[in-house]
Amino acid sequence: MLVTNCSFLENELLDAARLFKTQPRSILHDFRFAEGTFYNDFDVDGEKYSFEDSAQVCDELHFKRLERRFAKLRLYEILSEKYGEKMPWGALTGIRPTKLAYTEREEGNDYVALFRKMGVREENIRLVAATIAAQEGIYEKKDGNTDLFVSIPFCPTKCAYCSFITAPIDKTKHFIAPYLDALEKEIAAAEDSVGNLRSVYIGGGTPFALDTPDLERVLRALQPLISRFNEKAEYTVEAGRPDVFTEEKLALLQRYGVNRICINPQTFSNETLVKIGRKHTVEDFYKAYSMAEKYGFSVNIDLIAGLEGETVETFAQGVKKAVETGADNITVHCLSLKSGAKLKEEISYIENDSISQMVALSRTILSEAGYEPYYMYRQKYQAGNNENVGWTKKGKACVYNVDVMEETADNLAVGANAVSKRVFNEKGLITRFASQKDLKTYIERVDEIIEKKRKFFE
Repeated sequence: MLVTNCSFLENELLDAARLFKTQPRSILHDFRFAEGTFYNDFDVDGEKYSFEDSAQVCDELHFKRLERRFAKLRLYEILSEKYGEKMPWGALTGIRPTKLAYTEREEGNDYVALFRKMGVREENIRLVAATIAAQEGIYEKKDGNTDLFVSIPFCPTKCAYCSFITAPIDKTKHFIAPYLDALEKEIAAAEDSVGNLRSVYIGGGTPFALDTPDLERVLRALQPLISRFNEKAEYTVEAGRPDVFTEEKLALLQRYGVNRICINPQTFSNETLVKIGRKHTVEDFYKAYSMAEKYGFSVNIDLIAGLEGETVETFAQGVKKAVETGADNITVHCLSLKSGAKLKEEISYIENDSISQMVALSRTILSEAGYEPYYMYRQKYQAGNNENVGWTKKGKACVYNVDVMEETADNLAVGANAVSKRVFNEKGLITRFASQKDLKTYIERVDEIIEKKRKFFE
């Protein structure tokens, strides 16, 4: 139970409390502000604590940011001392540590000092610094920049850890044709809302779950928009699982100018693949990778730390095998169990010791192999309170991932369960528009969605 007299702090304080395996029975919080001092009083399971933090306040937004920071930090310190636990990212609960670092730097502050104050481990501060360095030449905070996302919410099966709104394609084939009809209409209407097009990303789901003619419908619909705005834009298809790869689909991508793809094994253990509900094998991954190499795509490989039954050694060997492929990008995710994931029904808390070791080893292996971290983000309910990191070879970073994670460009998202963003860098404002999640409702209401989205981007 948490009670606070400051409504905008409720979720922030709950996020700080959720960092810990042991949960307090009750948290009572009282906040007041006077003459430049933030007063935060807590009663945690009957024990009382009082804190004072002084800071110069510029405006209301700055005031709220500071109070969130102070309140979370003080509650984190109480619970950390109470339970004898320190988190890798300290009191930081936001999903974008690098964005916070950029904000501090732009305001003339030292983000390293802030991160240390918030209890962030030194190795994570170094990770943030390395990520920012790798983004040089890509990071661009400019109003009017646009990235286009196309949602293909179909998958061969639903993985045990997945919480995305995706449809097993064998049960939803009757929706494919009307879904693509609606998607084509939305893509055509999107031309009115595109600014400076930096990248196009077709994701899912598993786009390669579509048959070749259906996949071509999507690529063909995008072609006029790309030709009009930026024929040299980065163009990615998150092809997905190895068992849906074909020469025909890869040749189709090449013909339409796609220059990046994702091949996602998630693990190099056949035993684990069975446990998480995947229908492919490690051998299928190598076949798909070999197939894709002939077409000259820049390739990303996804791995997940913390999958059921995997040891630190199993995961480390998987990272090494990913490196051996020569892939330009390797993304290391930490298992995160959200509502909607099958595993969430079976596990309430993910032990963090071995997973944190996996994360540490992945950093060592990838750094020594010449990869550098270029984007990162965190999630709630993430194993060991760690992070997801995209690693890249020099000069091979994905523009779309940088723009999305740092929230520096508009994201024009089309399709079911697609969330568009308007980013007003000069005002420090971000607004969002979410399309309907389920296929039937999206198809039925696509004209309404198009009109609302047009107004949203005006």
